Amino acid sequence: MKNYSKIMLISAALSCSFTWSQTTRETTINSIMTETYNDSQLERLAYELLDGIGPRLVGSPKMQQSHDWAVNQFKKWGIEARNEQWGEWKSWERGTSNIEMVYPYAKSLEGMQLAFSPATPSKGVTADVVMLPEFSSKEEFNSWLPKVKGKLVMVSQYQPSGRPDYNWKEFATPESYEKMRKEASTASERWQNSMKIIGETSRTMNKKLEDAGAAGIISSNWSRGFGVNKIFSAGTKKIPVIDVSLEDYGQLFRMIQHGTTPKVKIQANSKDRGMAPTFNTVAEIKGTEKPDEYIILSAHLDSWDGGTGATDNGTGTITMMEVARILKKVYPNPKRTIVVGLWGSEEQGLNGSRAYVSAHQDQMPKIQALFNQDNGTGRVANISGQGFLHSYDYLNRWLNAVPKELTRDIKTTFPGTPGAGGSDHASFVAAGVPAFMLGSLNWSYGNYTWHTNRDTYDKIVFDDVKSNVALIAILTYMASEDPEKSSGEKINLPVDERTGQPMKWPEVREPTRKGGLE
Repeated sequence: MKNYSKIMLISAALSCSFTWSQTTRETTINSIMTETYNDSQLERLAYELLDGIGPRLVGSPKMQQSHDWAVNQFKKWGIEARNEQWGEWKSWERGTSNIEMVYPYAKSLEGMQLAFSPATPSKGVTADVVMLPEFSSKEEFNSWLPKVKGKLVMVSQYQPSGRPDYNWKEFATPESYEKMRKEASTASERWQNSMKIIGETSRTMNKKLEDAGAAGIISSNWSRGFGVNKIFSAGTKKIPVIDVSLEDYGQLFRMIQHGTTPKVKIQANSKDRGMAPTFNTVAEIKGTEKPDEYIILSAHLDSWDGGTGATDNGTGTITMMEVARILKKVYPNPKRTIVVGLWGSEEQGLNGSRAYVSAHQDQMPKIQALFNQDNGTGRVANISGQGFLHSYDYLNRWLNAVPKELTRDIKTTFPGTPGAGGSDHASFVAAGVPAFMLGSLNWSYGNYTWHTNRDTYDKIVFDDVKSNVALIAILTYMASEDPEKSSGEKINLPVDERTGQPMKWPEVREPTRKGGLE
């Protein structure tokens, strides 16, 4: 990356209505670029948050630790910050877990306890392993169910190949590749049909087995990549639930298919800590001319806890913190108030951001823009106008000030359609706020890091994150200085092809304020 302390970045006048000095703009943008690339704090922030604190499951002690850490970081930079309580959640703390096959021979299995899973007794749970069959009727399932008593039940579809599709496509013959795809599709259809016939889902099955007396549950939620599984929650209250790697799960399955009943020991040392308060961390750099108008830097601080939540959403968190640090240093007196919102419990339904919207309804009409990031480590690649009629006007004005090397590959879609979910910007879009998701390059996010056991520090591409810091800092600066208030006028939504009726703007929803009890 170039040394921006020696380069004047903006050489031509911006074709817009801004009235403040172009020289001041150039100086400020140059300072943002210099600070971003020559004095970045991203790696330190990532280490402290991801390696030092770790995963940030809603309600957990680690989540509280991360909120307190963020407040302290902001205050060290001279930025006022606080934790705003909005509810409470079941508090669960992960401990060590050991999974061993003890028959037909001894072997450590790769796996981990799922979030909110009950702990085992101190000596663990040892039991025979059985596989959930495919059923042709509900009656067949009901007849089989009593057989799970005292057993560890495997509940995931068997995957005969642990090679991702791209690996097959690269090396297999066309005939072999098509054969694999057909067999995989047929097997998946059979499995899904069996679940449909018995009226259960992956969410409801665990409780059903627990009620039938199972000793524990073994799943393998393969994420279609080498060595990677999705890690979510257990859905039980008394028996342990573990996720095992595709490779070890497959071995257990094949043993059962060949007439050998494996025996597995599970020892899981999690702790149930009752209920705990849940928070958003909110930081503010007060505006000097229009302090009651706002730009919000949005990211969720919580994560699932298979890995350390590095790209979902540690990268978004450290990006917005770094943007705030830089702006406080090079633009300490913004015209509008800059708010950083690090939300809690996004993973359970955008709860933290919905709570902020509910608690700060007076702010909603006064928000100039919200910039949200929450999809990995890649450079920003797409921005939608989210259904705001005039978003083309003001977003393009702000983007035109950004060095072209940061924007040349960004695809913009105007006016776009309103986001109804997926990430925290949707909570604000529903309230009529010009809130924009900054979509990133993929970097195999869906398969390899999104909610997986491999979402760790080493997956961060810091060069891309720095690009995002510079982009967002400049957009924030431009939005703050813009003499015009951005318009929240909405488009007339098109007809929904499924219903034949006009689509409706998303509605504001209240958060779940007491969670984890079901």
